[in-house]
Amino acid sequence: MQIPTRTILTSALVGAILASACTSTKTSSETAVTPDTWAVVDGRPITKDTTEKVFRRVRDPNETLSAEEAVAAKLSVLDDLILQDLLVAKAAALKIEVPPADLDAAFTKAKGNLNDEQFKQELTRRSLTEADMRESLRRQLLAEKVLDHEVSKQVTITDPDVTQFFEAHRAQFNVAEEGYHIAQIVITPQRDPQVNNATGDDAGTPQEAAAKARTIMEKLKAGASFRELATSYSEDPGSTQRGGDMGLIPISQLQQAPPPLRNAVLNKGAGTVNVVSAGNGGFTIVLVVSHEVAGQRDLSTPGVKDQITATLKSRKEGLLRAAYLTSLRSDATIVNNLARRVVQAKGTPPSI
Repeated sequence: MQIPTRTILTSALVGAILASACTSTKTSSETAVTPDTWAVVDGRPITKDTTEKVFRRVRDPNETLSAEEAVAAKLSVLDDLILQDLLVAKAAALKIEVPPADLDAAFTKAKGNLNDEQFKQELTRRSLTEADMRESLRRQLLAEKVLDHEVSKQVTITDPDVTQFFEAHRAQFNVAEEGYHIAQIVITPQRDPQVNNATGDDAGTPQEAAAKARTIMEKLKAGASFRELATSYSEDPGSTQRGGDMGLIPISQLQQAPPPLRNAVLNKGAGTVNVVSAGNGGFTIVLVVSHEVAGQRDLSTPGVKDQITATLKSRKEGLLRAAYLTSLRSDATIVNNLARRVVQAKGTPPSI
């Protein structure tokens, strides 16, 4: 997957705004709530200014949003800020820190192919400093380390687990025809009254769909799990709960698919991700998981054991991650003042 330098930079710069969100150490009862305090997380305020800055950087400046769409987008940004604050606070409790070498490496990666002068100009254009960037990267790395410590490292897959899975699904490893194992994230340009993804996120216009596709691609390029993003954001009722997994698609079936979708899969290597326009204002983000030739596999076939291990680990991590983040939120004292104002206004966008 090719990652444009400007996209990497944009993703990191958005994070820089998140870094300034929650620095107060007051208790919730001591926090001074003003009209510009949009949320309070365990006594740490998240302000309107912080949320607005993130909103301006993640949205396409050329798209026109209704007042309702703009407020909904800001509520989503604010929710991300709340989660980040909880993870960074958890890092402090666990005494997790970011080594200077790791931070330097992340900073260098964020610069991409830009030279120092170009990089400074881009920071200036976004009203940020190198210190902002480093602090944002530090917080991002802290959040990643917390999830690695609390989720990834807690999951183990044993050989008996793998064998049991293989025996129960032996038929799945008998490939009758060459094909491609793919996964997808579907984004439609109209709202569905029964969206079943984990976040309830649902694009309602072609402009929203395009912005959502860009945001998801940025998350993927920043290292996010395709399965988790599909579960959280895909609008396809058939594959969302499976993390977007479409299974093995035979070559003969792919040949009948629309050319843009077919070309995004055929002759592509494992791990390739492409965005395909659906032609109606919607998009499909396609991941090539693997290319499979015909024949029966067993546990000695190269890649089979690793594939099963990865599948089982992904399932357990997905469940544990969802439970962990839910628990983290439920154990915190969170007041979302912006959401309250929207509720009080009965759906009419409040003056913000």
